[in-house]
Amino acid sequence: MFEPLLVADPAFVSAWQRFCEDYADEVELPQYIALGDFAHHLIERLKAGETAGMRDVFGVIERWHIEGDDYVREAASIGLLEGLQNILGGDGRSKETGSINAQIEHWLGPESKRWWDKLDRFWAGDRTALRYDD
Repeated sequence: MFEPLLVADPAFVSAWQRFCEDYADEVELPQYIALGDFAHHLIERLKAGETAGMRDVFGVIERWHIEGDDYVREAASIGLLEGLQNILGGDGRSKETGSINAQIEHWLGPESKRWWDKLDRFWAGDRTALRYDD
């Protein structure tokens, strides 16, 4: 799952390697923890104005949503997109985080944007928003 992301964002490779070392004794790597780490990494890059390669990064996220199995699709939405929204503080429209939120929304592909909006609806109280059938 992470290989295409590491190609798209080589700046995360060392963090990924540390993560793999830290969890080397695990039967399966806790991917959601890594996705949370990656969400923090993306926000820090955006805060620093480092936008090179973002189209490629969000292209991988879009492929996860379209081509991934159930686990990968859910991880892309709940693990990464929701992680980004949580870091941005809910709807991400505060003065401090609004521009980063807008940048993320700009790079989201259609399917990723659909899930980004579903997460917004869910946290606004629509408990049916995260269904796969709408």
